[in-house]
Amino acid sequence: MHKVLIFFATAVALVTPLILNATSNAITSERKGELTNLVVQDCGSCHGLTMRGGLGPALLPEDLEGRDPFELADIILDGTPGTPMPPWRPELNEQEARWIVKLLQGGLPQ
Repeated sequence: MHKVLIFFATAVALVTPLILNATSNAITSERKGELTNLVVQDCGSCHGLTMRGGLGPALLPEDLEGRDPFELADIILDGTPGTPMPPWRPELNEQEARWIVKLLQGGLPQ
C-alpha cells in the first residue's frame, strides 16, 4: 500500500505542473488584442501598416504561404541578425509568437 501511495504522489507531482502550464498559457482575448495591436503598430512600422512591405518584407498570407510556422515564430522571437528585425523574445513567449504567425498567415482583420 505504501508503494502505491508513493507512486500516486509522484505521478500527481509530475503531472500537475503540466496541467497548470497548459491552462496558464492560454492567450486571453485581451492579450490577443494587444498582440494584434503590436503587429499593426510595431511590425507595421517596418513591414507596412497593411503588411505589404516596406523596410521589411511583405507579410501577407500569400507571402507566408508554404513557410514553416515554427521557423517564422523563431524569426519573431530571435530577430534576424544583420537586419533591422529585432528579437521579440523579451516581450513575447513562444505561444504568442505562433499565434502572431497564425494571424499573419490568415490575414489581418480589416
